[in-house]
Amino acid sequence: MTTSVHGPAEASPASPRSRRALVAGSVGNFIEWYEFGVYGYFATIIAANFFTPEGGSDVEALVKTYASFALAFFFRPVGAAVFGRVGDRIGRRPTLILVVLLMTGATTLIGALPTYATIGSTAPWLLTLLRVVQGLSAGGEFGGAVSIMTEFAPPGRRGLYGSWQSFTVALGLLGGAGIAALLATVLTADQLGSWGWRLPFLLTLPMGLGALWLRLRLDETPAFRRDREERTTAAARPAGATTRETAKAIALGAGRLMGWSAAGYTFLVVMPSYLQSVLDATFRQALIATVVANLGFAAAIIPAGALSDRIGRRAVMTSGAVLAAVMAFPLLNVLQDASVPAAAKGFAVLAAGAVVGLMAGPGPAMLAEMFPTHVRYTGLGLAYALSNAVFSGCAGLIITETIKRTGNIDIPAYYVAVICAISVFALATLRGDDHRRALRDR
Repeated sequence: MTTSVHGPAEASPASPRSRRALVAGSVGNFIEWYEFGVYGYFATIIAANFFTPEGGSDVEALVKTYASFALAFFFRPVGAAVFGRVGDRIGRRPTLILVVLLMTGATTLIGALPTYATIGSTAPWLLTLLRVVQGLSAGGEFGGAVSIMTEFAPPGRRGLYGSWQSFTVALGLLGGAGIAALLATVLTADQLGSWGWRLPFLLTLPMGLGALWLRLRLDETPAFRRDREERTTAAARPAGATTRETAKAIALGAGRLMGWSAAGYTFLVVMPSYLQSVLDATFRQALIATVVANLGFAAAIIPAGALSDRIGRRAVMTSGAVLAAVMAFPLLNVLQDASVPAAAKGFAVLAAGAVVGLMAGPGPAMLAEMFPTHVRYTGLGLAYALSNAVFSGCAGLIITETIKRTGNIDIPAYYVAVICAISVFALATLRGDDHRRALRDR
């Protein structure tokens, strides 16, 4: 049975609780993606400091850096399962407080780690351990934040409210890119490589304390409170979704997100290292290109989420996946052609970012609508984490290693085009009126 989780007294467009949920839910996601962006932008510098023993090659070190990057993503599903279960049993609020503490602590410690030159082979192991903690906490972040946002969202505005979760992805990546670009401008290459790279990680500490304060003021959602009351009553309650049904929904949700995951990380995070290592761009040029792409991404997300409240999640997300598949090769050809003016290259990466935004805007609400309250945190968190583990976390490793083995510099376009094309089929299974249906209680 499908019932609404919203009532006029629970969430209205002017509800202070709705606004607090929006801000508190978004802030942890900002920190998470700020850090993951910083790690991607400084991948070549991190490789030199942690994964390059004397005599090792730069490409080999970069592959190891991305392997550590991918490992953190593969711990996201574990975090989504563990923290999702906790969030569905004891509440969204306490679980989100815990995960932001873990993320903040692990990221801050990365900024204080000794390098390979100081402690030898222990350095990359410590870095990888902290990446694992980040992966676990990040896995628990998305499901809880989206649950909070969509369960507090006013009727007919779940797409808009959920899109703020994706918008903070863009803000986090932009924040990381902006800090990296600033440091690259004011510091010399030697300063950046020796100690400057640490500053963005250390900056996470005050951000995390601010996020903690916001989440301590957060209310529990009406949907979760109602579900908890039903669990404690002696009255019979309707049967909920079975484990098999939930598993099928998780797999389908991951398939619907795979285009967003692949295109997003290829265009928005992996691109700086690709431009430097393959197309011989400078660190500053690569960061500028990434900032422009993320601006396009950010600009499209909230309009896409709001549009999906009017015409449906399927129409908006499918359009984004098709456009990403079609644009992949032309975009790469423009970047590879030295005769193309800088303005044209800028427009190309801006458009690529906007296309990813078409998938990212409606994505959180689409996932929330797939699961009932008692498994929503776990279900949508696992779908998102699995998609990101396979298609985002592995993007840098797959692209870098395949280019190394084949010499084909078009590999990023193949990666995006194929995965987005497959994602279109999964998105086609969405019902056109899902956005008009109430969230499921059971």
